[in-house]
Amino acid sequence: MKNIELKDKFIDEKTGIEYIRNGDYYLPNLVLADQKKIQLNKYGHLRLEYLKKHKKAEYTILFMDNKLIDHLEEVQETASKRVEEIIQSLKEKSNLTEEMKNTDQLYWVGMMNNFKNQAEEIVLKELIYV
Repeated sequence: MKNIELKDKFIDEKTGIEYIRNGDYYLPNLVLADQKKIQLNKYGHLRLEYLKKHKKAEYTILFMDNKLIDHLEEVQETASKRVEEIIQSLKEKSNLTEEMKNTDQLYWVGMMNNFKNQAEEIVLKELIYV
């Protein structure tokens, strides 16, 4: 048998991917580009988990195109703003005032929790689980 000398690395002409020899095998030299780091809030985490479990193709495309972080950042900012807007709107419609916070605190807290739950329900259906 001839002893064939293997190259340490080569580039596939069809794909443009570089391969590096590791023992008797060639492995693709794939490197992710540097990504900015963000702190995900509740809505960012929920969106990420939803994409991973239910929208695998969309998740993979966003990840490979290096757009996943930007997408999650946009979703969480939009969701947070939308929740605040909805809470404010519900508060105005119900005539709930800051004075009520001092006079009937339990009622005020209960109503605010109710408004927050309603707002989050809307946002989850509009932005997160789509």
